[in-house]
Amino acid sequence: MVFLAAAEPTGNVLTLFMPFIIMLAVFYLFLIRPQQKQQKERQGMLSALKKGDKVVTVGGIHGEIIGIKEDLLTLKIADRVEIRIARSGIARQE
Repeated sequence: MVFLAAAEPTGNVLTLFMPFIIMLAVFYLFLIRPQQKQQKERQGMLSALKKGDKVVTVGGIHGEIIGIKEDLLTLKIADRVEIRIARSGIARQE
């Protein structure tokens, strides 16, 4: 009978974990970092909203800000038609 010797690990720990380290770096550079940047830009846009700005809501409603009260915005979407929406419901400015 031939007994095979148990394979002994060769190399150091760094070479063993190098693929995982590279994968984490790629995830950070291509997924996490751009998402953080985009989130920061959105927060800046939301905090800079002021009366008279034209905006589009997350639901696709176009309107003009006619009132701001802390986290609540009042939008004029047509003549004599106003809606109140949370600041976080704004998708972008026009």
